[in-house]
Amino acid sequence: MTVRELCEMYTHLLDKDIQILENLSTNLSLIANLNKANVFIDCPVREGKHAIVVAEACGHSVKSVYDHPVVGKFAYEAFEPAVFYVLRTGKDMFVNRALTQEGAMVQQSVVPVKGECNRVIAVLIMEKVIHEEPETSKQFDRQDQQNSLVPEFIEESIFLINNQNRLVYTNPAAINLVSEICLTDCVLGESVFDYFPGFADVLASKEDILVKEMNIGKKIFQIKKFHLGNKNSNETFIIIRDLTELRDKERELISKSVAIREIHHRVKNNLQTVASLLRLQMRIGAPEESKPHLLVSLNRVLSISSVYEIILASSQVDHVDLLELIRKIGDMIVHTEEHARQSLSIEYSGDELHSIDSDIGISVALVVNELIHNCVKHAFEEGTEGKITVCFQKDGPELEIQVRDDGIGYSQALKPSLGLDIIRMTVENDLDGEFSIHRIKEGTLASVRFPYKR
Repeated sequence: MTVRELCEMYTHLLDKDIQILENLSTNLSLIANLNKANVFIDCPVREGKHAIVVAEACGHSVKSVYDHPVVGKFAYEAFEPAVFYVLRTGKDMFVNRALTQEGAMVQQSVVPVKGECNRVIAVLIMEKVIHEEPETSKQFDRQDQQNSLVPEFIEESIFLINNQNRLVYTNPAAINLVSEICLTDCVLGESVFDYFPGFADVLASKEDILVKEMNIGKKIFQIKKFHLGNKNSNETFIIIRDLTELRDKERELISKSVAIREIHHRVKNNLQTVASLLRLQMRIGAPEESKPHLLVSLNRVLSISSVYEIILASSQVDHVDLLELIRKIGDMIVHTEEHARQSLSIEYSGDELHSIDSDIGISVALVVNELIHNCVKHAFEEGTEGKITVCFQKDGPELEIQVRDDGIGYSQALKPSLGLDIIRMTVENDLDGEFSIHRIKEGTLASVRFPYKR
């Protein structure tokens, strides 16, 4: 099959990306002859779990690494970690070891192939058979051959240093690190201070195991040092992990968190302003028959505002405590509604569900406000005692909220209300859930059921 056919069948690559690979594939033979090696183009498949070989070439003067053509075959991360490292990071990997699926150990170099917007669309791989054990791996003669391959597959940079502070082993990631940071080749036998002068304090430390972060150039690294110190050796391991991308993402998340919190604060203030205007209108100039309607609107605004108040009072900017939210709304309505408030009580109960997404919380706040308001307004006759119970419980990926009262009971004969319409539309459209309300033996039971995880 051709490069285009394989890409269209197995990958998400665009037509422009495929053209880049087709052009590159026409030069594979020249690259293979120049390097006396096997050369391949691998592309990530749609599922992202492995890669597929879409083109290959072998130098004329060398025997192929593979007994059979590999175009159309899949490459797996367990055998070729460097390929997937380059696909994910876009960084070069040179003089890496890999194990072919035919069981041959090869010396492998991998570079990214990029399309528009600097996006990695494939990798170009060069492989040569390892005919004899290189000097670097002879330094690991304490382990058998299979175990000695482990450092070759590790993305962290590993340096083994003798008691004269000279390098006796480096894995491929360490070689690439020296090349990237110091712009020179990593040579065994050289002093580690020639490459990293800042390691003097690390090696001088008397701690058996030392872990610290260091800035080297414009990057941040985690440095781990531990001393072998057995009777057969007096050597020190230094393992270096690049934390730059992780720290950048942490700073980015912190910046976004601060920005989101500021937005929440402004929304809460705006809602409070709207609530203040509604209160002002109720006190000044509003006809008596309009005040109940203004009060309903006020409660709706305050219920939504409660979501932001809870968020701002917690350490999370995208979650809200469900029980706290329901309690805040219920207490606000029962204790401020223009009714015989002293004769009404409200209770809350629920499973151990600590929080829900804040966008879900806004819809839940509006629904709970309408349900409790309906109980206060319609369930009890003037001056009678009454009890409202709000309960929520998890059922797999779904959450059910029940609002129960012991009042006169719901009647289907009642004319449709705006509150029930708001509940149904919010539950069905915003929460992707179901709403039901019916008379029970003692009062009314309203139930809302929806998936609480997005």
